[in-house]
Formats: sequence, C-alpha cells, structure tokens
Amino acid sequence: MADVGGTLAALREQAPLVHSITNLVGMDLSANVLLAAGASPLMAHAPEEVDEVVAAADALVVNIGTLTSEAVDVMAQAAVKAGELGMPWVLDPVGVGATVFRNDAASRLAELEPAVIRANASEVLALAGVAAGRAVRGVDTSVDSLEALDAAGELAARCGTTVAVTGSIDYVTDGRRLFAVANGVPMMARVTAMGCALSGLVAACLAVCADATEATTHALAIYGVAGECAAVDAEGPGSLRWRLLDALDSMDKDTLQRMASIDG
Repeated sequence: MADVGGTLAALREQAPLVHSITNLVGMDLSANVLLAAGASPLMAHAPEEVDEVVAAADALVVNIGTLTSEAVDVMAQAAVKAGELGMPWVLDPVGVGATVFRNDAASRLAELEPAVIRANASEVLALAGVAAGRAVRGVDTSVDSLEALDAAGELAARCGTTVAVTGSIDYVTDGRRLFAVANGVPMMARVTAMGCALSGLVAACLAVCADATEATTHALAIYGVAGECAAVDAEGPGSLRWRLLDALDSMDKDTLQRMASIDG
C-alpha cells in the first residue's frame, strides 16, 4: 500500500473540489472537515445545475441522511453524470434498513457504481440484504464492524466497489483485499455528522489516489488520527468537534505516519 502521508500531502497540494450532496444535519461539519484537510467543498442540490457542478468537481459524495423524492433523483442524476465523466464518487447510505423508501433509494444508488460505499456495520448488513433481494426489517446500531465483514465482501463483489465498514475498528475491502484501521476514539460517535464528514474526506482522497481501496483506507486513518489528537485536550463532544478541525488543519506527514494504525 502507498504511504498514507503521501495521500495527505497530495490533498494539500491538489486541493480537490468535492461536490457534496449530503444531509442537512451534516453540511456544516462536512464542509469544514474538507477545508481543514486541504480539499474544497462544493455543495449544490438543485437539479438545474447538478450536471454542471459535477463536471466542475474532482469527486462526488452522496449522503442519503435527509431524504426526499426530489433529493433521490438529484443524487441519481449526479451519480450518472459522475459515471459518464469517469469521476469517483462515494455513497453514504445513512439509515438504510429503516424504511422501504430509504432501502429503495440506497439500492437505486448502489446500482450506479459508486467507487466506495462508506457505512457503519448495521447499514452494510442492511444494504447487502437489500442488494441481494433479502428482506430487511431494520438496523441495529450496536452491531460491531467485525460482524459485517462477510456482508461487506459480498456487497463489494456485487456492486464492483470498495466497501468501508466503520466502527471501533474500521475495515475496508474490495472483495479481494482487506485492510483494518485502528485509529479514532469512542467519543467521535457522540458528535452528530462525524460519519457524514468522513465520507466527504473519503471522496477527497479518491480524487488524489487512483486506488479506491487505498484512498479509503488512508482517509479513515487520517480522520482517526485527527480524532485521537483532538481527544487529548477535549472536555467532551463539543470541544472534540472543533479540536478535530484544528487537528486536521495542523496535521503533518510525520505525525500521521507515526500514529496511523493500518493492518493488511
């Protein structure tokens, strides 16, 4: 695997433009995480301009957290355009398994060949079931990432993508290779939209690293190391949130190389 510090350096040098069609809860943190990491956020949701915006970007992230029928259509429109341009994009299937509407939306988008699907274990299990035509009754957010490894491999093979299962230990697989990232702190799960912002960072890394599995693994390590640095002086989730942005902004290659815990 290429060096994770090199991906961080490329982010800073290239400042990729990431088109983020994300949920209303996550827009602020997602934009600020991208800026702190060295990328540039671009957030546009209008169907009248989405083709032009995708064409101007270097990567795309689609997050289904706050869904409407129009939003699903715009997401699909953006994904199709990205496919036409050969531009990598990330699917974050927030809450898949909770409702039929959300399952249908996630399944429709997964079929449009995202380079990466980034989700927690419950969402990976649910989306793998939906993609395979199995009944899905809901999600259990307490599921450990290790329990979703088989489903992640199945989903990766079925959709021809890389799947990142995030949790206490993050796992990344393309159905052949498997990497584990043991960075981050539990408090990160107590800050809303942390996962949404991570998906944006994955998209940014895809723009500067051609190997989707490596790019995703590096994004998880960068984010996890930032969380660990932020947690040193954080008094709670509120201060962790802004300290995470500062940690991303000040992160240097040597610190990242020393602290990144990547196995595989």
